[in-house]
Amino acid sequence: MRKNNYDKQPATPVEGCIWQGWQAIRSELQQACQQDGTKVLVIECYQGVYHDEIRQGLSGLGAHWIESQSAFKSVEEIEKMTFPYVTDDRLFGFRAHFSYEDFFNTEKVKQVREEIAQAEGLVIVYGHGAAALYPEFDKIAYVDMARWEIQLRSRKHEIDGLGVHNREEGASYQYKRGYFVDWIVCDNLKKKVLAKADYWLDTNTGGSPKMITGDTMRRGLTLTAHKPFRVVPFFDPAPWGGQWMKSVCGLDPEKANYGWCFDCVPEENSLYLRLGSVLFEMPANNLVFYETRALLGGPVESRFGQDFPIRFDFLDTMGGGNLSLQVHPTTQYIRDTFGIYYTQDESYYLLDAEPGATVFLGLKTGVNPDEMIRELNESQETGKPFDAERFVNRWPAKKHDHFLIPNGTIHCSGAGAMVLEISATPSIFTFKLYDWGRLGLDGLPRPINIRHGSHVIQWERQTDFVRQNLVNQVQLVAEGEGWREERTGLHENEFIETRRHWFSVPVTHHTDGVQVFNLVEGDEAIVESPSGSFEPFVVHYAETFIIPDAVGEYTIRPYGASEGKQCGTIRASIRFRQ
Repeated sequence: MRKNNYDKQPATPVEGCIWQGWQAIRSELQQACQQDGTKVLVIECYQGVYHDEIRQGLSGLGAHWIESQSAFKSVEEIEKMTFPYVTDDRLFGFRAHFSYEDFFNTEKVKQVREEIAQAEGLVIVYGHGAAALYPEFDKIAYVDMARWEIQLRSRKHEIDGLGVHNREEGASYQYKRGYFVDWIVCDNLKKKVLAKADYWLDTNTGGSPKMITGDTMRRGLTLTAHKPFRVVPFFDPAPWGGQWMKSVCGLDPEKANYGWCFDCVPEENSLYLRLGSVLFEMPANNLVFYETRALLGGPVESRFGQDFPIRFDFLDTMGGGNLSLQVHPTTQYIRDTFGIYYTQDESYYLLDAEPGATVFLGLKTGVNPDEMIRELNESQETGKPFDAERFVNRWPAKKHDHFLIPNGTIHCSGAGAMVLEISATPSIFTFKLYDWGRLGLDGLPRPINIRHGSHVIQWERQTDFVRQNLVNQVQLVAEGEGWREERTGLHENEFIETRRHWFSVPVTHHTDGVQVFNLVEGDEAIVESPSGSFEPFVVHYAETFIIPDAVGEYTIRPYGASEGKQCGTIRASIRFRQ
């Protein structure tokens, strides 16, 4: 294990005022409203905020206070409306297309608007959908919330969904409601508000709010979209979790394990702006929404809209156990069954591996589908161990191997591997077929989805196909003095292209749509602009970083302790042609 230099708090420096603490925030809002004669101040909230803290923190404004919740339909009506999309499944629902208007009661909205018209002095409209309830506001402050913090609060049963009382439900049910309903509704409104918000609030740390102006926030997003950057990684334990990330990423050694690191999943990760010495946190999706074309590039935007289509994460089983045996849905199945328009193709790149590490991938030659599904169901019903190696190939895995996993391919990482998972973005559509008899960290059996999986397994992907198409498909692309470029995938069915560069000298790159990198070999490298359009950007071993399309030409070279040594990067981009 090397000495860690992994940066867990990457940030974009930006100039501007920042107000910390409720007293300072309240004073600024009050002064700003008085100066320009504001009649209606909207305080819009993302799902997952601590409402009691915010109400108390802003209670000294001395205004006529109106809760947006007062215009919502009843809990029963909202639950009935959303049930076809939330469903009673533990994990999966169907993508909804609601807006806040669907949550409002028409008569109650009319009453609220009459109350605003008749009120004297400053009126504050507060809560979820406040900006949709009264879009003629004079000033707006947006209270944002990071997805990872929402998940932590859900695990502690501290927050409710939009218009419902569901905090006592299991965390997976709360996440499901957020993913399929609430976050879609919140994001649709946020996209309209981003360009005109007067203030933006970070309340991700309870009791320690921060606020910046909308102009400062937008300036920070624009700066980020025109330079290399990293999102804020987060780490989580797993039933199969390992020990590698503790050392390499500098994590708490007292924790039992870390299985996951979300290192580049803008739908889930945060983005930091640094104002002086203070970090201001917001969802990384704000950047995708506000600077879509600069970040993604025109062709990627045309294909994926305001979705960031590339995902990098870590799966650590070094000193841990096998992942669940699993399969991802085909594109048609995910559309028909869940309302999601592209699926989770992926690959495993081995950052590291213990001796004897393996990856399960593809079916053995001559496998009988009916027999395999029957034995999986029997294992699920009786607890009898499933003989995975009778049906599934187990391939030796070593550092820098690359295993390609187009949708419908049965797979899992075995114990002893440190996987950089390079995939498309849909985040929860993993059909677990067998989990080695384990319980989840919540003490409950982990959800098994043999029925879903049986509909999408591509049974022709057997031993010879996997060997010839999915294991270490490395092709030399170009080379020169001190550098070499290789194509390592992905499979022709997948829309992501990966290129690996080995280099001891500066290497020139050009963007053709957004690009995502990881430094897979070497202590440090530096990304530079030949034209000086951005400040030199230093990356460290195992860090994932994003190059926006707007960057254009740039170079990467070994840096610091790596100068004069060979470094390696893996780069992912969207493939539009062979």
